[in-house]
Amino acid sequence: MKFTLILATINTDINKIERFLGSLNNQTYRNFELIIVDQNDDERLKEIVEKFSRVFPIIYLRSAQGLSRSRNVGLRHARGEIISFPDDDCWYPVNLLEQVAQFLQANSDIDGLTGRVIDENENPSAGRFDTTSGFINRFNVWRRGWSISMFLRSNVIKVVGDFDETLGAGAGTPWGSGEETDYLLRALNLGFRLYYNPNISVYHPHPIEKCHNAKAILKRAKAYSCGMGHVLRKHQYPVWFLIYWELRSLVGIIIGLIQGDRIRVLTHYGNLVGRVYGWVRTK
Repeated sequence: MKFTLILATINTDINKIERFLGSLNNQTYRNFELIIVDQNDDERLKEIVEKFSRVFPIIYLRSAQGLSRSRNVGLRHARGEIISFPDDDCWYPVNLLEQVAQFLQANSDIDGLTGRVIDENENPSAGRFDTTSGFINRFNVWRRGWSISMFLRSNVIKVVGDFDETLGAGAGTPWGSGEETDYLLRALNLGFRLYYNPNISVYHPHPIEKCHNAKAILKRAKAYSCGMGHVLRKHQYPVWFLIYWELRSLVGIIIGLIQGDRIRVLTHYGNLVGRVYGWVRTK
């Protein structure tokens, strides 16, 4: 069972990319290829690609900016039976690919596997993840699917097709996230069976670490939640489901105010505003 890992990258510290490539080189399961889709306009990746190409297969490609756009470029060159989409600042536990391979080999009726995303302290890196295993549906997918911890069989990719290039970072639209959830929802709509296992984990820095001030925190929260709101509308979720998430954000703001947690208040306020904006805006 061969893995194809599609890594889209732009403006990321080369040390973080090297950390990921190093974690790949340490994997106990060795049947994989890495596709690097470079959106940078310089040669910053040249040396590191040359270095790691000596120890595992790397296909190096270039793409215009946009996360979904770059992943679609990578998909055209994928040759593995299992496809995944690591971030350029994530890293893998040494046995991750082995865990995924064993699970999918033992469960041929399951078309894809997802897991948690955690930080270096083993805490959830973004949002909340379910603590119990189970199949994914349209309502729990928001707690069970993040792109860097999803592993899909190639037949899913062939049928579902490309990522929606209007969604995700760098798309040039207000919808700064949601591309992976949209993809999983499209797979579910086509009858594919997807399973979540919280024992499958990928490491990733907490998103707040990338934000250096209040304005950046608020901007990021709005962009990500705007993507969620748009995907909710695109897939015709009931209004009560949007209200449920808005109430969660409202509670988060109140708790943040009580605790004097400015970051929490800003994050939940951004979520509150962003989801509604994404829901009502059509383009």
